[in-house]
Amino acid sequence: MHQNPHNIHAPVMLADILSYTSPQKGDKYLDVTAGYGGHAQAILELTGNYKESVLVDRDEKAIAELKSKFGHTGIGLLRQDYLSVSQDMLAHHRQFDVIVADLGVSSLHLNEVSRGFSFTEDAPLDMRMDQRQPITARDIVNHSSESDLAEILWRYGEEPKARQIARQIVRNRPINTTGQLAAIASRAWPGYSRNHPATRTFQAIRIVVNDELAQLSKALPLWLKLLAPSGRIAVLSFHSLEDRIVKQFFVSESGDRYDAVLTLLTKHPVTPGPQEIAINPRSRSAKLRAAAKQK
Repeated sequence: MHQNPHNIHAPVMLADILSYTSPQKGDKYLDVTAGYGGHAQAILELTGNYKESVLVDRDEKAIAELKSKFGHTGIGLLRQDYLSVSQDMLAHHRQFDVIVADLGVSSLHLNEVSRGFSFTEDAPLDMRMDQRQPITARDIVNHSSESDLAEILWRYGEEPKARQIARQIVRNRPINTTGQLAAIASRAWPGYSRNHPATRTFQAIRIVVNDELAQLSKALPLWLKLLAPSGRIAVLSFHSLEDRIVKQFFVSESGDRYDAVLTLLTKHPVTPGPQEIAINPRSRSAKLRAAAKQK
């Protein structure tokens, strides 16, 4: 995915997130996927509360960028995955008025060829958001059984030709680069396709490498506990599997009943308008859901 260089840092659906989370002066803010600080900058300008706010990312370059932007403010900066951070925050009885989770892969991940997230150029098969972790996409692709690969592609990529692609992966191993993997997925889908035929395969492998769906399922109940009374949470997802998990959790904790903890601020997912998609193509698959904790 090629980006206009001026929009690489553009935070997705910023106006919507500000509208639904309604940051107020003095609010404590937790950003569990702060990335390059686009959402954080706008929210912190409104709250002015740096010392009781925390920005989290598991990517080394993101943390370096956040330090250059916010290091002088006294804000908490943590290089960790959001699940372990949430567990730590809960153990320390922290609470926040605004929690934001942008679950998308950063444009800079996609544009940095050596990270192996993108199929637009040939690169080592990596796909790790945290480069300290041992397992890479290359390990998954070369050491999983054919049936496991088919299951991964079907479950996490919703790939209709999962078995066919898994069979070809096994026949063509070792596969060491993004170009090799993309070529195999493309051969399963001859002819014109609006989206690149390797999109679902790459999504599936990336989700497994980074344990994305399990982390999200485990973290959502913790974020609810970390929300202060009347606190607002906004979750931005980029594919239907994530959105489904967020939707089901929000619905399960809300509604017209005595034990409801959340009030839904979005009855349906909010999506970006055509103008934002034109300016920032990365936003085109975004879905935003937001909720407020009851008093």
